[in-house]
Amino acid sequence: MLERERHRSLAPGSTIGVFGSGQLGRMLAMEARRMGYGIHTYSPERNSPTGQIADREFTGAYDDAASVRAFARSVDALTFEFENVPSLAADLGEAEGALVRPAGAILYAAQNRLREKSMLSKAGLPTTTYRGVSSLSDLREAVQCVGLPAILKTAAFGYDGKGQCRIADDRGLEGAWDALGGQPSVLEAEVNFEKELSLVVARGEAGDFAAYPLVENRHVNHILDITVAPAEVQPEVCAEAESLARQLCEFLGLIGVVCIEFFLLPSLRESARNGVSEGRKGGRLLINEIAPRPHNSGHWTIEGAVTSQFEQQLRTVCGLGVGSTEQLRPAAMVNLLGDLWHRGEPDWQELLSIANAKLHLYGKGEARPGRKMGHITVTAATAAAALETGLAARAALKRS
Repeated sequence: MLERERHRSLAPGSTIGVFGSGQLGRMLAMEARRMGYGIHTYSPERNSPTGQIADREFTGAYDDAASVRAFARSVDALTFEFENVPSLAADLGEAEGALVRPAGAILYAAQNRLREKSMLSKAGLPTTTYRGVSSLSDLREAVQCVGLPAILKTAAFGYDGKGQCRIADDRGLEGAWDALGGQPSVLEAEVNFEKELSLVVARGEAGDFAAYPLVENRHVNHILDITVAPAEVQPEVCAEAESLARQLCEFLGLIGVVCIEFFLLPSLRESARNGVSEGRKGGRLLINEIAPRPHNSGHWTIEGAVTSQFEQQLRTVCGLGVGSTEQLRPAAMVNLLGDLWHRGEPDWQELLSIANAKLHLYGKGEARPGRKMGHITVTAATAAAALETGLAARAALKRS
């Protein structure tokens, strides 16, 4: 699984290509422009969040080989802003001579839950107990190994809680299988966790490694609602998270940025129950999933760290050394979903009257319930104070 590449650094003036055109690509494009790099983006969408900032916006299907090749010829390096890009696109880009970072093999593993779990297991990393499922009879057998309650998830194209169903008892098996459309899936043991945490780390082509502080994530309806940085956890939990992240990056030979989402278990006994050996030092973290790119839970780094996760992505893609991940001040990130627009345009003046609330809007034309339209970041003397201000700022947007 190791990423083997020729060494090449790209100076300002080079052009970076981004597969995908959402808000993550947009924020990468902003950093690229600041640092003197060009940005091209490729996706099926026109006037996309990334396209509004990029030098060129290529529009086409990800499986359109001729269009992907033309895009790859226009850039010096290629990267991704989301996982659901066919790995063929990465292969075509590399064939045209562009650096592809992270490697297409890493993208291939991360875009399918079963492949991702298998990769983590092969790397010796702790995950929830799981089994692959391709039929209703498979599901019945998997329950015997995994137990109930459990979560059935589609193997591909799942994010923000989409493509998953909780199974409480045997009576729910057939309904869950039908609800997911009979697609290849993964059955995972339901985890009794204390907190959901994530860690964004970067690794350069020379093997240089840097981790941001571990953060706590809180979700509403399976969508990330707030991130608090740093997480209020014991130092040994932070050390364990960083150790696991380093182990993952070394196993993959990753060049780029990756976010690792963890479940923090309340005790070592609970760890053992979920397939983590009690003999393992620490042993309170399970890896839920990974994203080989910047992540929603890392947005706080724009205002809250010496180097943002997007500058870090640019640095690693270009073969430059990783930047400092030092946190400047405690921070909180609060998501803005399309639900805020249901009574019309939010009250931006009221929000912006809060001096330390920083507004980021993503340039999306249509506000839909559950759609990520932007976020607010607040830095303060303490994480609790940052969160309090962030929530107050979001509340100020709601028109009565």
